[in-house]
Amino acid sequence: MGKSNVELLYEWLDQTTNLIQQQRHEPYLDSLATTMEILFMQEIPENQDDITSHKLQQSITELDLTDFSKEDVRKATQLAMLKGMKDSTQQQHLMTPETVALLVAYFAEKVMLANEKVRIFDPAGGTANLLSTVLDRLQQPVEAFASEVDPTLIQLAVMNANLQEKQIEFFHQDSIRPFLLDPVDLVVADLPVGYYPDDVQAAQYELKADEGHSYAHHLFIEQGMNYTKPGGYMIFVVPDFLFDSDQSDKLHRYIQEYAHIVGVVRLPESVFKSEKNVKSILILQKKSQDSRPPKQPLLVQMPSLKNTNAMADILGQMNNWFQTYNKE
Repeated sequence: MGKSNVELLYEWLDQTTNLIQQQRHEPYLDSLATTMEILFMQEIPENQDDITSHKLQQSITELDLTDFSKEDVRKATQLAMLKGMKDSTQQQHLMTPETVALLVAYFAEKVMLANEKVRIFDPAGGTANLLSTVLDRLQQPVEAFASEVDPTLIQLAVMNANLQEKQIEFFHQDSIRPFLLDPVDLVVADLPVGYYPDDVQAAQYELKADEGHSYAHHLFIEQGMNYTKPGGYMIFVVPDFLFDSDQSDKLHRYIQEYAHIVGVVRLPESVFKSEKNVKSILILQKKSQDSRPPKQPLLVQMPSLKNTNAMADILGQMNNWFQTYNKE
């Protein structure tokens, strides 16, 4: 068995990153960003020593990017990023699992069916893996935007988009602050979970905490709502405890006032390291003059992804549900 394209490209990315990392003594993810830039630009950055430059020059000639599909590139860079994230201690350096990203993309396609073109925004962009998975699934012309505050992640995201030839406009900023962005048809995000440190900024939000720090994941939902057109949709990957936490009453009231709950899909525990990390996908529609709630929201407990029969069954049920919903 020969190696797959994804394996070949991943090995190249990994070896080149290790080479840069040895010379620069910096985290793997930072060196990976440089590697992706070398691959995209096909040239070596100037600040290398001669031996490293020579080795890098050699690596470039060993690989022809045109041999790889965009999907190969996405999967190989994803594997390299995951490797870097295993060594990283920072909580935000965690990537949305592939299966979860594919489900978000599936829902995005379903709720955007009637749109001739789509404006989409991910306020928690990370390495842009979730957004690029969704972009692969949408058939219409798309304008895509993403925001990320972490400098390493945004560098990786920009190179990720370039290598996959995806047009994404990036904002390098704290996503709870205002954006120069017109409202979009669809917001997708794997919400960062935890407390948001800037109480002054949080005070602008309806979902601010009555005392102490506010929850970042609540503020992100409100920020998503702020940048969604009336009648537009939001698909959030949310912690399982979202509606059971100490500030959840406020969140519930907020959502009921401004949005329709289209669906809540609980992800299988097998996708996550432990039970307390389990997440769900929350699908909301921002209220508009002519929007109506679904007769019956989509409430699903996803089976283990290894159980192909149960998965096929659930996908069949969800397809039927969306057919009815899109006619309502």
